Amino acid sequence: MNNQQDSIQLIAKWLAESKKTVIFTGAGISTESGIPDFRSPGGIWTKYRTVYFDEFMESADARHEYWQQKCEGHRDFADAAPNTGHNIIAKWEAEELTCGVITQNIDGLHTIAGSREVLELHGTARQIKCMDCEAMFDVGPMVDEFLETDSVPACPQCKTGRLKHATVSFGQSLPPDVLQKAYQWCRDADLILALGSSLVVTPAADLPVTVKKYGGRVMIINRDETGLDEIADVKLSGSIGETLTEIDQAIQTR
Repeated sequence: MNNQQDSIQLIAKWLAESKKTVIFTGAGISTESGIPDFRSPGGIWTKYRTVYFDEFMESADARHEYWQQKCEGHRDFADAAPNTGHNIIAKWEAEELTCGVITQNIDGLHTIAGSREVLELHGTARQIKCMDCEAMFDVGPMVDEFLETDSVPACPQCKTGRLKHATVSFGQSLPPDVLQKAYQWCRDADLILALGSSLVVTPAADLPVTVKKYGGRVMIINRDETGLDEIADVKLSGSIGETLTEIDQAIQTR
């Protein structure tokens, strides 16, 4: 389907008629809130070497290097606010048009926007987790402490535990309970809207494939080509916020 407006109307029809719609989001939705895509030129991942999970667990020097990188990333999203895309997704959940959000993002903006059912495949950078006692803490004060002292904070609870952002590092497995629930949502879904993801990083990229495998439809909005364009029932380019606004308006006028 080539006509953008025809595609908008068709997606609105599918959303209105769907019994279970899943939203899947990647970095592209958060760039509209001013958060850079870490993979893009000049992004954090292009400026620093990767600190793998095993290194973090075994080496105090690696933990310090990890914290330097994470504190720079924190500045990029700490003051960011949800954008139109996040807000419309939360609105659709409240209106029972969707069942929830599966996200690759670690910025927490879906929750801040009001989405209640959010599966964060890669965790959240808004909290710190002790890898030894599993206590959780707000990220802000600990980032401030590191920037002031240039030392990795000690766990306030167990005193000796290794503190890490509550995100999935390279070499670390995705949380199995979250991933299992995401796959179950996709097996049950009759429609998935994949927004702002290149859809090449597995296992996350396998989720739209699962929807398709079980008879559902796949809709993609992404600025560039994705790894799953060939299975999409509809693929649109352009701003996620603007496109979702058009879809929402089409739903309201049905």
